[in-house]
Amino acid sequence: MAIRSDEIGDILKRRIASFDTAVVEASEGVITSVSDGIARIYGLDEAMSGELLSFPGPDGQGTVLGLALDLREDGVGAVVLGPSDHLQEGNTVRTTGRIAQVPAGEAVIGRILDPLGQPIDGRGPIETADTMPLERIAPGVLLRQGVTAPMQTGIKAIDSMFAIGRGQRELIIGDRQTGKTAIALDTIINQKGGDVTCIYVAVGQRAATVAQVAATLQQFGAMEYTTIVAATAADPAALQYIAPYAGCAMGEWFMQKGRHALIVYDDLSKHADAYRQLSLLLRRPPSREAYPGDVFYLHSRLLERSARMSDEQGGGTFTALPIIETKANDVSAYIPTNVISITDGQIYLETDLFNAGTRPAINVGLSVSRVGSAAQTKAMKQVAGQLKLDLAQYGELKAFSQFAADLDKRTKATLERGQRMTELLNQPQYEPVPFARQVMAIFAGTRGYLDDVPVNRVSDFERSLLRFLEQNHPDLEKTIVKEGAVSAELEAKLRAAIEDFKKDYA
Repeated sequence: MAIRSDEIGDILKRRIASFDTAVVEASEGVITSVSDGIARIYGLDEAMSGELLSFPGPDGQGTVLGLALDLREDGVGAVVLGPSDHLQEGNTVRTTGRIAQVPAGEAVIGRILDPLGQPIDGRGPIETADTMPLERIAPGVLLRQGVTAPMQTGIKAIDSMFAIGRGQRELIIGDRQTGKTAIALDTIINQKGGDVTCIYVAVGQRAATVAQVAATLQQFGAMEYTTIVAATAADPAALQYIAPYAGCAMGEWFMQKGRHALIVYDDLSKHADAYRQLSLLLRRPPSREAYPGDVFYLHSRLLERSARMSDEQGGGTFTALPIIETKANDVSAYIPTNVISITDGQIYLETDLFNAGTRPAINVGLSVSRVGSAAQTKAMKQVAGQLKLDLAQYGELKAFSQFAADLDKRTKATLERGQRMTELLNQPQYEPVPFARQVMAIFAGTRGYLDDVPVNRVSDFERSLLRFLEQNHPDLEKTIVKEGAVSAELEAKLRAAIEDFKKDYA
């Protein structure tokens, strides 16, 4: 049977005519393909980048939201923010006219939410009229002011050597199982009784790990001022991709109100992996290590939103502690170097130090805070001014001394002091130390009062000293808190009190 060209033409015309009727108006489109949570849509001529799209729900009930990410001449590529197994070719998709946004305000404090702002803690809906867009342009330079107010972490090693300021972005970096999350949780716990609202964003973590974090914060009374945004490893890559932006939007609400917020991104390595997965499925050209070409912009537009606003803008602050996981201590890998160049310093945790029992396992030589002592209280500057340099020197001498048969007196003294200061800065998890007590303990170490104490008794000496000062000289701690500095008179009293304690301690 011969096939005539005019018949083929008639069939094609009918198919085209029927296809056109499916797109009633520019705000509608039809799915041409769907797989792995990615939908290709014909139509949607008015769709905006980052706009929420409405897909039909399972069994025709309700709707499922999607996000328009890939705008092309021949259609739109979208990620489905929910179940997608029921979607098929020919389904109608509609624009909503809304950019993705999440609930914000007082109502989200103390709650555990998914990246869409929906509660997953079983405590009912979020009742708030305030919303914030996921994506927002970061405040300009003229709207900001310098970072000078300290964000106390309660961790002696950080507050003394790598001071973090309100509005700063300080990276926590290291291999897995080196205590990165522990530092972030200690910082959140240390804000108890203060004026900082905290947000913890879990990206790609196991659900059991997120539940454990929530239980820990609840145990120490920190959930009263903390919000958890969780996109677990079981969630689609699309939810893991938007989770940090959702947490950031909630934190920005407090900054705009002239208040103070702290956010932890745990962690941005998994965030980059989720974005790589989405980009490859959207058929974007892969670049280095198969990441898309805009993977730097992925994190820069997120972290640039942390700031300390000018007094005219309310003076609010938004501090970020992003976490990056390295492999085999390789800080020169692609994603780690990207985030290092975006942030204002990094706290580098080393596996060898962790295995040797140092807690937190901070490498003093590779860690830095680029805000520096500008965000450090004067009292801490006075007592810990040379500490970072001394400990870095101790690390170098320690490696060198292993090969030396005989050491001069000065080198031995540096090694002895370094051992004791390292032990003094050791700190158990979930036990943040108040600022004034840190100052008194570090004063004792840097002024040589630990030099004759055996290394294995340094922790006991510190605990006993602080207990003695609290019971017999409570005015010292109150004066440090009130004045924020160590005057000559206060230093004389502190020296006399420590010498008095050492007589009984010996």
